[in-house]
Amino acid sequence: MRLFIAEKPSLARAIADGVGSLHKKDGYIECRDDTIVTWCFGHILAQLNPDELDTRYKTWNMDDLPIIPHPWKLKVKPDAKKQFQVIKGLIGKADLIVNAGDPDREGQLLVDEVLEYVGNKKPVKRILLNALDDKSVKEALNGLRNNEDFRGLRNSALARSHADWLVGMNCSRAYSITAQAAGYDSVSVGRVQTPTMALVVRREQEIMNFHPVNYYQVKVVWHHENGDIPTIWQMPKELDGLDSENRLIKKEVADELLASLVNQSGTIESVRTERKKIAQRLPYSLSALQIEAGRRYGYSPQQVLDTMQSLYEKKFTTYPRSDCDYLPENQTADITAILGNLGDLGDKTLEDAVKGTDAGIRSRCWNDKKISAHHAIIPTTVRCTFSGLTEAEQNLYRMVALAYIAQFYPVHIYDSTKIEVGAAGQHFAANGKRVIEAGWKQLYQGSRSDSDEEEDTPDLPEAEEGDAVSMKDGSVLSKVTQPPKRFTEATLLKAMKEIYKYVKDSSLKAELKECSGIGTEATRAGIIENLLKRHFLTLEKKKLLPTEKARMAVKVLPPEITLPDTTAVWEQQLEAVSEGRLSLEDFEHKQEDIIRGFLSHARSTKIETAKDAAICPNCGRPMARRKGKNGYFWGCTGYPDCKTTAEDKNGKPDFSKKKSSVTGLVAKCPVCGKNLRQIKGKWGTFWGCEDKACNASFTDHKDSPVIVKCPNCGKGYLKRFESRRKKGTFFWSCTERCGKFYDDKKGLPDV
Repeated sequence: MRLFIAEKPSLARAIADGVGSLHKKDGYIECRDDTIVTWCFGHILAQLNPDELDTRYKTWNMDDLPIIPHPWKLKVKPDAKKQFQVIKGLIGKADLIVNAGDPDREGQLLVDEVLEYVGNKKPVKRILLNALDDKSVKEALNGLRNNEDFRGLRNSALARSHADWLVGMNCSRAYSITAQAAGYDSVSVGRVQTPTMALVVRREQEIMNFHPVNYYQVKVVWHHENGDIPTIWQMPKELDGLDSENRLIKKEVADELLASLVNQSGTIESVRTERKKIAQRLPYSLSALQIEAGRRYGYSPQQVLDTMQSLYEKKFTTYPRSDCDYLPENQTADITAILGNLGDLGDKTLEDAVKGTDAGIRSRCWNDKKISAHHAIIPTTVRCTFSGLTEAEQNLYRMVALAYIAQFYPVHIYDSTKIEVGAAGQHFAANGKRVIEAGWKQLYQGSRSDSDEEEDTPDLPEAEEGDAVSMKDGSVLSKVTQPPKRFTEATLLKAMKEIYKYVKDSSLKAELKECSGIGTEATRAGIIENLLKRHFLTLEKKKLLPTEKARMAVKVLPPEITLPDTTAVWEQQLEAVSEGRLSLEDFEHKQEDIIRGFLSHARSTKIETAKDAAICPNCGRPMARRKGKNGYFWGCTGYPDCKTTAEDKNGKPDFSKKKSSVTGLVAKCPVCGKNLRQIKGKWGTFWGCEDKACNASFTDHKDSPVIVKCPNCGKGYLKRFESRRKKGTFFWSCTERCGKFYDDKKGLPDV
């Protein structure tokens, strides 16, 4: 029996349809040719938490760090136990197993880890599916590969998982202990999450420290017999009035220059025209689509991913979590079918676009050397029911379709012209652009294409060197330097992808430019979502702002965590693991050394008390928000000296409800000799021993413990109780329950 293990049910159904589905069973599908298709729900196994490795880790203690599992252990997720048993049983019956995870490193690992967990020894093949339409599925079924060929991909995913666990579990605990002592909430530290958060914090610091500068430019329009030439004055570097950035900050210098040009004539000093071509834009990778959809429609990265996942499961588009923007050459066979479908969907934009295509054009996107497990996101050969899509699905499908259609338009051709004018001993320059053939760019008229970063430039008149010109008009342009723009979700995602622009070590930039950034196509959107949920970032008018907790974290965490340099290098190393150039063991040893360095920093770090910290009403130290069995609560950071607690109310401590609290008064325990502490509890004030093993307690009388040995047995101590039969009446009884009772006399036992 041949067994396919798919990453998710939708993928399993597509494979079953491709093989020939017969009967749907509980947790699997029976198919033709003695084939069974079953499925996971993403990762159905998870790393053990620290407290599952050792119960002592239930309490967060700096002395227990680092926590490094040897060996690494997995558990079946509670909500996946039933499906796991189905898969395990089918593996036992199978002769051949096919890993049908998504075509990326996580898809490889989530099936491989199940096979390893159950101790599988049977042969395993690999199927790579970039689309769920019948044609793509059948082609993939005919091209099964040896699963061992993807061991590097599996090791890369495992290395990523272990690195994330080591950073998250160790650094989050270490810095949370320090942060909570200063009145902050717990600090979640992540290998990718933290440097991403720091990008926003540092951008905000740049904005806060920004000082605008007024500067000036001189614009002069020269009249030529063939038309007007708008130019900008090219200021000499030695000109008086320039700042360190060569900006003119003295307006009077600009005014004087302009006045001197009135009625002046000039000469064309040079005319340089260069014919340029811009190749067809590439189809979309997920990040490119998320960035452009955010700019055009305001969609969040997560919204784009969810929408594209929906289109993928409807079989209208290919695999959405792709980091590739090229296409395999064998898919040229689908061009006619795809263009035919796009021209008959009932969408005027796409219908008009298809009319101008030439299916014989082969753009740069067809390149097998650029393809790994993925290819760019494109429409499938399945005809899309466009009118039945949601607005977001229509918008994103149209974007993907237009990028595909653009491959069958000619290249964009234009002439770039630069004219230099000399007059009154000064130089002026004009840049112009004349479109020769619009080509694929006509599809994007009215909106800037991803690949077109050029500003609009005028069409300059025909001119030759030596031609005479006369001044027609001039003006002084008043400019103001602008602060950096705050990140949006889309531009932050772009920064994660282009992380080389933000590294501190300039020597890394060239190498990291070839790197795919930090995070992956599948995880970047979720990382930004988590930063919002964990109150590191807030969203105001689509702009991302850091919270005080985020600023504190960047201030106290070591630069190796907050700067992208380390994480970007790790991503390079993960790629090396994937390609077999670095072993999993060597990668993990390096991570363990780095973690120990981070923890050394954490132990020596002191954090100032948070501005809005909740203060303990009993000892004056900050309160910290913690999570217990019954949800969140607040506890004094002075524990165990102070045991004040409070319920959580909308993220703040609620002191209106009585809780046990230590006042600070101390006496000697007659039982063990350690300290008794006065405690104001729910049922009144009493004295308790700080030694939990002793557990002695005594009645309070005027802020002193009543320490009276029982005259009857001589072993226990007398404690005051209220009578159940007569409220307001008290008596004293022995802690050893010897059976003797004593009357109460003004709060003391009458012995």
